Amino acid sequence: MQYRGTFWRCLRACAASWALAGASILGVAQPVTSGDALLLDAREALRRGDRSKLATLRQTLVQEAHPLAGWADYWELSGRLAQATAEEVEAFYQRWPGSYVEDRLRNDWLLELGRRRHWDGIARELPRFRMADDREVHCYGLWQQWRAGREVRDAAVAAWMAQRDADEGCQGLAADLRANGQLATADVWHRLRTTVEAGRLRGARAAASLLTPAVSKSLEALWDNPARYLARQRAQDGEHAAVLGVLAVIRLAAADPEVAATQFDSPWARALRPEWTTVGWGAIARQAALRQLPEAAGWGERALQAQGRVTGARGLGDDTLAWIARGQLRATSTDRAAWALLAQAVDAMSAESRDDPVWVYWKARALLARARPGTAGDTATGEAQAMLARIVSPLHFYGLLAAEQLGQIPALPTAPAAVSAVEADEILKHAGLSRALQLMAIGLRSEGVREWNFSLIGMDDRQLLAAAQRACAAQVHDRCIHTSERARREVDLAQRYPLPFQPQIQAAATQAGLDPALVLGLIRQESRFVGDARSHVGASGLMQVMPATARWTARKIGLEWRSEWAHDREINLRLGTAYLRMVLDDFGGSLPMAMSAYNAGPNRPRRWREGAILEPAAWAETIPIHETRDYVKKVLANAAVYAVRLGTAPAPVIKPWLGKPVGPREPDGPEQNKELP
Repeated sequence: MQYRGTFWRCLRACAASWALAGASILGVAQPVTSGDALLLDAREALRRGDRSKLATLRQTLVQEAHPLAGWADYWELSGRLAQATAEEVEAFYQRWPGSYVEDRLRNDWLLELGRRRHWDGIARELPRFRMADDREVHCYGLWQQWRAGREVRDAAVAAWMAQRDADEGCQGLAADLRANGQLATADVWHRLRTTVEAGRLRGARAAASLLTPAVSKSLEALWDNPARYLARQRAQDGEHAAVLGVLAVIRLAAADPEVAATQFDSPWARALRPEWTTVGWGAIARQAALRQLPEAAGWGERALQAQGRVTGARGLGDDTLAWIARGQLRATSTDRAAWALLAQAVDAMSAESRDDPVWVYWKARALLARARPGTAGDTATGEAQAMLARIVSPLHFYGLLAAEQLGQIPALPTAPAAVSAVEADEILKHAGLSRALQLMAIGLRSEGVREWNFSLIGMDDRQLLAAAQRACAAQVHDRCIHTSERARREVDLAQRYPLPFQPQIQAAATQAGLDPALVLGLIRQESRFVGDARSHVGASGLMQVMPATARWTARKIGLEWRSEWAHDREINLRLGTAYLRMVLDDFGGSLPMAMSAYNAGPNRPRRWREGAILEPAAWAETIPIHETRDYVKKVLANAAVYAVRLGTAPAPVIKPWLGKPVGPREPDGPEQNKELP
């Protein structure tokens, strides 16, 4: 609840607090051996910054050949990597060949070599880096190749553009390219614009530093007070004054899109090139759509009109276009012309975004909405049906919607051949997976998850199914689901949609008057059936109940709250289902609204339901918060599959779970429960 539906963000932050509480993760009590206790002590020494104790414990664990000693070795060496020698690092690699900690240290060492500008070392180490998932390391690698005279300019600019925020490797690469005339001014302005749009001051400052001191000074002024900066716009002159004014409009739109629109609809803005007119109206439309303002559709139309006049320059980014499309989607309930603008926004996206099932589905719906009656509309209808057919799937929200739009009932995949004894034995002997399970068994969940995921690199479908089976057998259900989902051709629903704790879940759901398939779908998204999961905001258990919500719900159902209940599975299920029942009642039985309330709190969907009456799929797609939008769609799609797994539905269908249209609370509807936390 309350932004904790995807609990994975807590893994690093919470690992230490779980260290002594996770001894039952494999389903049976797991004794903590003396060596395990030493490892936990080493982890605590790392947390406290006690390097001397960490070094002593590391030496003991290595001498005793503890199977997890590599972690203590990694913690100790990584903490002093800035002073380490290449020989020390190579010796570490030799001690732990092929392991996660070897590759993790190589990642860290490559960053250190980059900071040292040790180009030969980077050239030697990079080919051995298996994870290859660190963007800054990628930039250092490109920088090394650039200095060696290789033609990497396009890849280097793309890597710099793609970084979320400024880091030393990518920024240093960009500065070197700029100094050598290989990074165009237009590229730098584009990067400055996108970082301002994203609200990332550090990245914006880094981009501005590659232009002129005057631009950097103006950036600080417009960032701190965009309204005041714009008020002085008439007095501004110089080559970049108008463009800086657009950046100020972007900043102002983030706080007040209506005021920003007034400012942008002025003579200085109307004189801009189409590229920057597009950017300004796009930012305003995006922020208006996020706030679900009715003006979002009109401002989005202005952005798309300007985009149509842009030639040979960058226009709107995919994220902005997605929000323009969502603004049009909300408008379709009262204005059929908005379907054409929605389709135009989708067409302007990159090929990757256009192929996302979200936009394939809504583009197809736009074609169907605008198709002429009779045979005159056959071409548009055929195109729409072909698009929908591409994304039909029983395992995700838009795949299910596409099937139902086509009048199909998708069958769930046939179970693959059972994992053989030979396949199971191979996975049982996998040292990395064994280390991962041991780490999780003693409470080092973050480390265990990373070791497990690294061990999956290079596995084929059969090996993945065998590894998933091992995780399921150990009752590490999150790794079971995650691992099975990596298999591309073989789909094992028993692994991907497991049924652990079924008697307790069934009992709690029945007591609360809920469909057990819905509760299973929610738990699969909330905690992945990890009973001791704890989110970064404190939500806990299978149903990720917040402490304050647990106490409030207990009081409402007549339970005297006890602190020890926070880790009781049956109590967690009882409180979670009781709260969900109250939320569902408060929203008149609407599952999309109830799911969004469970994830983001009830006050937000109360605001989001205002305005136009929307079909529930459109309402779900226009939820302003990404996590909640994703959560609602996944929980309902999960429930559709679980209904088949439980035998309560013959096939997965999504529309019954979506229910009736979503709009303002009906006057004669149930009275709002203002106490709901």
